[in-house]
Amino acid sequence: MSENKNILQDNFGRDHAYLRISLIERCNLRCTYCMPAEGVQLSPKSHLMTYEEVYDIAKSFVKHGVTKIRLTGGEPLIRKDIPVILEKLATLPVELSITSNAIIIDKFIDVLKANGVEKINVSLDSLDKEKFKHITRRDQFEKVYNNILLLVEEGFKVKVNAVLMKDFNDNEIIDFINFTKDLPISVRFIEFMPFDGNKWDMSKMVSYADVMNYVNTSFQKEEIERLQDAPNDTSKNYKIKGYKGSFAIISSVTNPFCDSCNRLRLTANGQLKNCLFSSTESDLLTTLRNGKPIEPIIQKAVQAKFKIRGGMDTLKKLQEPKFHNNNRSMITIGG
Repeated sequence: MSENKNILQDNFGRDHAYLRISLIERCNLRCTYCMPAEGVQLSPKSHLMTYEEVYDIAKSFVKHGVTKIRLTGGEPLIRKDIPVILEKLATLPVELSITSNAIIIDKFIDVLKANGVEKINVSLDSLDKEKFKHITRRDQFEKVYNNILLLVEEGFKVKVNAVLMKDFNDNEIIDFINFTKDLPISVRFIEFMPFDGNKWDMSKMVSYADVMNYVNTSFQKEEIERLQDAPNDTSKNYKIKGYKGSFAIISSVTNPFCDSCNRLRLTANGQLKNCLFSSTESDLLTTLRNGKPIEPIIQKAVQAKFKIRGGMDTLKKLQEPKFHNNNRSMITIGG
């Protein structure tokens, strides 16, 4: 491994400054697009990263250029040592953020603030209580809704992530946009993506074009404002004039943002995934536990990254199960 080579730059010149770390495979919801109905085979506890290992691996990435770390799961807040993990990671020179389903986040307001966490993504796929219960297989809508309001009240920057599915919640697109009228939040519509066990098919997907059709039908052209997207942004951002918040579309399937991708993912059992769609993984945890440097493995994994969607560079390939059934279910990758 060359000393002067940036180990986080791939063969397409993309520098990877954003690491998403999954802390746990378990969750207190059972969302249909994330977890197969029969559940998933969880890694034994001994195979999961300890808080020290999370910190050591994160420190290596930061040393080589990572400036942003997002903690995911499962539900990261159900991990008992989450306060210690936050405290350790907060000592690194990074922007620290978290993705949660917000069911128990009210108990962690002070811990999050104490460790400099300002940005929180909340998963919420329906504003209808019964639909929420159907998709999550749990009756927790009011708790999540009230905690979103609490987070805003407490000064956090909140993004609400909604995975859209045809004939299920696509009729709520305008309701979600109107949710931003009086709240300074960003609602992000995410195209339904293929993972092991989530029964994905193209016909269930609500595309970027579909979302904008709803928007253009419901609002006047002059009311719809296209916002400037941030560098390396995964979303195309908009707002309705006069609304406090905004909305965005993450079109990983129909209009991928691979050219500017700067993300890497670390699973709870210490496997590095160079792309959400990748079916291959690189084992950092075993190497770390054996006392060997993990940098050569990181560099090799980054160099192996495909230009587009883990090699599924056409919609035709994406629709063939053999290309994505070797991937994990979403819950064991990390949201």
